[in-house]
Amino acid sequence: MRVVFLGTPDFGVPALEKIMEHHTVVGCVCQPDKVGARGKIEFCAVKKFALSHGLPLYQFEKISRDGVETLRSLSPDIMVTAAYGQILSQEVIDIAPHGIINIHGSLLPKLRGAAPIQYAVLLGLRQTGISILNTVRKVDAGEIILQKTLDILPYETNGELFERMSRLGADAVVEALQLIENGKAVYTPQVEEEATFCSKITAEQEQIDWTKPSDELINLVRALNPSPAAWTMALGKRLKIYALRPCEAVFSGQAGEVVECGKKTLAVMCGDGNAVYVTELQAENAKRMDIVSFLNGRKIPVGTVLR
Repeated sequence: MRVVFLGTPDFGVPALEKIMEHHTVVGCVCQPDKVGARGKIEFCAVKKFALSHGLPLYQFEKISRDGVETLRSLSPDIMVTAAYGQILSQEVIDIAPHGIINIHGSLLPKLRGAAPIQYAVLLGLRQTGISILNTVRKVDAGEIILQKTLDILPYETNGELFERMSRLGADAVVEALQLIENGKAVYTPQVEEEATFCSKITAEQEQIDWTKPSDELINLVRALNPSPAAWTMALGKRLKIYALRPCEAVFSGQAGEVVECGKKTLAVMCGDGNAVYVTELQAENAKRMDIVSFLNGRKIPVGTVLR
């Protein structure tokens, strides 16, 4: 089939690569370039891939305003979206005979929205998956074509799960395209009453609130690893935290208080009366490192309260 692919971040690249093996990609669409540090223009992952493979590339400020005629001229049989980042008008949805299908990183109708992989980790779920659905005007509400489940590993970070989910999404979308091409796809409506939603992680969520229970904080840190990373204030400076682990030892102290700081361990109290071990972190103007390396050159005195 003739496929137009719409995606922007790393999540879509494995899918685009796999679609190329089975179908003809007649165009790639991604978000406009962003200005990064020091005014340098940054290309997204899908753009880099498209350019390196000689694929026709399009970037629309507003696709529903600027891209309709261009997309129509490509005569696609179907379009595929994967974290593209813009709302599509009905005019865009209707361009291809087989419509648009989307690769979504959850088992819909659970976790509709912008950050389903992060929220699966944040909520401490043990299983998630990929949904391939047809695109309608309501966000992530289309009919399900197929789903694939994936177990979330103990202490798996968002970054690690993201990688596995992107590969699973690639397998799933190719399978869905084959079903559609062969006329065997079954479109199953979602149960609206079971729908849950997740928005993008906010800046306020990034700062660790030590008054929360230890398991919630462990999951928060996992969900924000590697980016943007959870953080706390220690001795007047920001400290990024990349990994926490449960602490079986019994301590007493207020939430956020450092209750142990040795050569290999740093324990902090949480709001439920349990402590957690900080096992990976990054000080201001320093490299990310494991706790042993960190404590080799720095100490956070017992009794210090992290904010």
